[in-house]
Amino acid sequence: MKLRPSDKLCIAFTSTYLLAAAGFAVFTGNTEFIFYIAIMLVLIALFAVVHIMIEVSRPLVWGLSIWGALHMAGGLVPVPNSWPIDGNVRVLYSLWLIPTWLKYDQVVHAYGFAMTTWLCWEGLRRMLAEARGSTRADIKPALGALVLSGAAGMGFGALNEVVEFAATLLLPSTNVGGYNNTGWDLVSNLVGCILAAVAIRLTYRDTRPPR
Repeated sequence: MKLRPSDKLCIAFTSTYLLAAAGFAVFTGNTEFIFYIAIMLVLIALFAVVHIMIEVSRPLVWGLSIWGALHMAGGLVPVPNSWPIDGNVRVLYSLWLIPTWLKYDQVVHAYGFAMTTWLCWEGLRRMLAEARGSTRADIKPALGALVLSGAAGMGFGALNEVVEFAATLLLPSTNVGGYNNTGWDLVSNLVGCILAAVAIRLTYRDTRPPR
């Protein structure tokens, strides 16, 4: 697959914020995010393989890259002492956007696994098109396919919690949070997956030429 100009721009954007995040994490001794950056590099490599196989849409490529930027910022960007946070670590991930109701962390979870559900739908759509000997335009986002894509998104969300649990075992200190935080992470993931499935269905347009 030949790289599109938008792909090259996205690679430059992603590389820039990852290098900046890595430098800042090393400078501040943030071993947790050095670990997460290593995970990000593995995920980027896996995504590159998926992209070659199914040619992910341009908006989704950028959506996933932006998710990575929000993740890096969440763990590394400090917040002022006057801003409300949950816990003792003053970074964006701890920030209450709506005190006691909504955290930055929860918004990023919902957004990220909405992107994951979208990616699962694009992969499923490609597989169904190849199995039927048709094009992706012939595959409508039926309820069953969207439920499957959302369930896959939730599965990847659960895998993310496993990675966070591994971080708590491998690193001396993290900002992962406890059981209550994990529960709200999963709820946020579910909200993102549902919103993505609804958005895919509502924005679908049948572009096939009339027969």
